[in-house]
Amino acid sequence: MKKLSIVILTSIILTSCSQNLFNFTLVSTKNIELEKLSSLEKASERTKGEDKTSIIIFIPTRKIKIDQAINNTIDGIPGCVALLDGVVYSKFWWIPYIYGQQRIVIEATPLVDPSIAKSSKTLPKYGKIFLDKKGEIKSIESISEVEFSFEKNKL
Repeated sequence: MKKLSIVILTSIILTSCSQNLFNFTLVSTKNIELEKLSSLEKASERTKGEDKTSIIIFIPTRKIKIDQAINNTIDGIPGCVALLDGVVYSKFWWIPYIYGQQRIVIEATPLVDPSIAKSSKTLPKYGKIFLDKKGEIKSIESISEVEFSFEKNKL
């Protein structure tokens, strides 16, 4: 009886869960030019990205968002513009009234724009990319993190 009580108490204290939210065929948070769709390439390996938050006592430190998890996944692969054949799931673990974490996880196959991927090695950490009418890179302008945040907030 004592062992059963310890197992039950441990199970209650160390709570965690994983839940499949949805599967998708194609998803992106980026603007994709439909004219360039035929030139995009499917990557050979799947990738994973996430958005997460900490839970202190019982209060999350911020709200997690699926679109931010998608952004983080796309941004992790040079030249990636969308994700194919993926799954979105939620994971959390929590030690009641102490600490925990909640995550939205994306697993998918990246859809890569080769023209962006080949030039991504020369891209600055924060910058503006100007494209011509054909979608080719015309110029790249390096900007500061503050300027980047300002431009991002304007969108």
